[in-house]
Amino acid sequence: MSDARTPHTRTDGARAPDAPAPAGASGLSDVEASALDAHWRAANYLAVGQIYLMSNPLLKEPLAPEHIKPRLLGHWGTSPGLNLVHTHLNRVIKARSIQALCVWGPGHGGPAVLANSWLEGSYSDTYPDVSRDAAGMELLFRQFSFPGGVPSHVAPETPGSIHEGGELGYALTHAYGAAFDHPDLLVTCVIGDGEAETGPLAASWHSNKFLDPVHDGAVLPVLHLNGYKIANPTVLARLPETELDALLRGYGHEPLYVSGDDPFTVHRAMADAMDRAVDRIGEVQSAARTGGDTARPAWPMIVLRTPKGWTGPREVDGLPVEGTWRAHQVPLSGVRDNPGHLRQLEAWLRSYRPDELFDSEGRPTPQVLDCVPEGTARLGATPYANGGLLLRDLPVPPLEEHAVEVAEPGTVQHEPTRVLGGLLEDVMAATAGRRDFRLVGPDETASNRLDAVYEATGKAWQARTLPTDEHLARDGRVMEVLSEHLCQGWLEGYLLTGRHGLFSCYEAFAHIIDSMVNQHIKWLRTSRRLPWRRPVASLNYLLTSHVWRQDHNGFSHQDPGFVDHILNKSPEVVRVYLPPDANTLLSVADHALRSRDYVNVIVAGKQPAFDWLTLDEARAHCARGVGVWEWAGTEDRSREPDVVLACAGDVPTLETVAAAGLLRRHVPELAVRVVNVVDMTKLLPQSEHPHGMPDAEYDAVFTRDKPVIFAYHGYPWLIHRLAYRRTGHAHLHVRGYKEEGTTTTPFDMVVRNDLDRYRLAMDVIDRVPGLGVRAVAVRQAMADVRTRHHVWIREHGTDLPEVADWTWDG
Repeated sequence: MSDARTPHTRTDGARAPDAPAPAGASGLSDVEASALDAHWRAANYLAVGQIYLMSNPLLKEPLAPEHIKPRLLGHWGTSPGLNLVHTHLNRVIKARSIQALCVWGPGHGGPAVLANSWLEGSYSDTYPDVSRDAAGMELLFRQFSFPGGVPSHVAPETPGSIHEGGELGYALTHAYGAAFDHPDLLVTCVIGDGEAETGPLAASWHSNKFLDPVHDGAVLPVLHLNGYKIANPTVLARLPETELDALLRGYGHEPLYVSGDDPFTVHRAMADAMDRAVDRIGEVQSAARTGGDTARPAWPMIVLRTPKGWTGPREVDGLPVEGTWRAHQVPLSGVRDNPGHLRQLEAWLRSYRPDELFDSEGRPTPQVLDCVPEGTARLGATPYANGGLLLRDLPVPPLEEHAVEVAEPGTVQHEPTRVLGGLLEDVMAATAGRRDFRLVGPDETASNRLDAVYEATGKAWQARTLPTDEHLARDGRVMEVLSEHLCQGWLEGYLLTGRHGLFSCYEAFAHIIDSMVNQHIKWLRTSRRLPWRRPVASLNYLLTSHVWRQDHNGFSHQDPGFVDHILNKSPEVVRVYLPPDANTLLSVADHALRSRDYVNVIVAGKQPAFDWLTLDEARAHCARGVGVWEWAGTEDRSREPDVVLACAGDVPTLETVAAAGLLRRHVPELAVRVVNVVDMTKLLPQSEHPHGMPDAEYDAVFTRDKPVIFAYHGYPWLIHRLAYRRTGHAHLHVRGYKEEGTTTTPFDMVVRNDLDRYRLAMDVIDRVPGLGVRAVAVRQAMADVRTRHHVWIREHGTDLPEVADWTWDG
């Protein structure tokens, strides 16, 4: 037991040899310290009650098995530390009239955050049936991790939360995202020492190099070292304190240390550390805002070292619990069936002296509430955690100012994302005063042809600059860092606190944040069902440098599967768009940037591509989501087409239109319909997605029984999955990316994957009944071109002239 508790037994402020000095003694009076301790004990009591009790919340009768939940779920180990932080945040918020938000990183710290929300009254304000009395306390206890209740972790249902606590690693990047462009906001972020071992959290320490003391708020990290994960010690908790101090200072922080297991000593040290941290933040901001100080500051942070499961059972069945990994979840697991455990639980609950904390009606006493702020200053009531309350419409300029002229389809080329970059420049300029739009990406803004935004703002940067640097600015609103995790987390925190943004990324590497977007989608799906959660701006992805034009970077950069990942998620939340040209990209982006509560994925190329539609045609096409391009086909309107050539994505669209031209020239009697799909969810049945096409409409466009040759941007089996219920699915043949990639020419990429115009024309000949015999010579000629292509690129290193110089001839 002594080894497990060694890190936590210093209660006198003394420091270990060669360790940094802890925070000094606080000026708290005994009355103030007692009030803080009362609030903390009340929160601990409520946390334990949520894990164990379903009735008898005030222990007005001896605890009996029927008072205990049949399934014990929840996490006790982190809760006392979270309660301590919440208690002391209350004090500084109230004393200094601070606007504050807290991001609770430890995974399943739900009991603590819910307890504090109930104590301050914000929980009852949000859920009036969970009143701040004995009846409400019983409901608070019963609903926790109970069917029909609330999760064991911090979640959308939790007032004051912007952070899904079910997955570790993202707390600090969310906190910084919340602080950007909120100059008056203090964002405290509690980081569990288990979470601190994750890759995203390790990278997140560098976020302070992007925090502008003039225009942004402040982030106060609280690294909570309770020593253990589920079953193992944590790395940072076992480092020598000098090594830990060097690490944190190397990250650019000034650590303040609080440690111990004597409550009153810890209260005084924590109050002092909070005061010193807030004072230091004020000094930094004042120096930058009024003194013109441009040096990158060392921001304060707190290292809180307390026992895991503090104030809980010290031993259970002869084994140490408090201060060990055994306190992580439910320290007493056999309470219903083991009388000894039941007696130990009752003694544990009564050790908080609940009769001092709650009156006879179960209401918190004045002493408990002495430190609690009022109104929207309460952490559970802050509008920053319900960002839709702060959200303003984004001033997107008229698309006519950026649209490209299209006199004839397929004759002029533009770089679609460069055209979009001009639109984003205007958005940046229009939001310069209000500062509520940011563009994030992993070092790819210029590479992705969006660099027009630098005419309106620079790249956020607080570190050292050199004469050779370009576009770096302390107040910049373009955020580039070579970590997709940071980009995702910053943007999530930014959106959830009432702002707008766009994430630009190479398509193949969007997979890095698969798990993060999972959590955000879950958050949005749940929050849409909570009437008190106001809609927030959508999370918008622009995936470019995509699979078909990564011919120069090779196989490692070729993966279109992020779309598959997204389309597995909640239909009410996810949208996927594949605009085929510049004007459709403008129309889709305009819609996505104005939307609320969605995850919009836009896949568009940055290389020169043909313009197919005028702006008006693009708007109508995007509104439909799927459209017949009569100008590209040869169908006879007096009868059904013989074949449908469908496409989704810019390169598949080019190959499909070119294939239609080949068929027009070589098989003129064939009736060909060309269909372009912008909104991938249109392929789903209407019963499966709000954008899904009714069966009658789908059959009218794709026919019920004619061959459909579908050229798709990504993995072909996705199209089959989306359309498998459709009547004509048996006649659907899909071409797409099938993991055939390398460093080669652009056209060779489509040939390698059988997505090229010649292969598509051959598919038509193979699948239209009777055509194979009549058009055998045409098919042979198409195969010969593919053979000639292989020889040509190996000799010349470029694509065939008839491919490279192709234009639509009408």
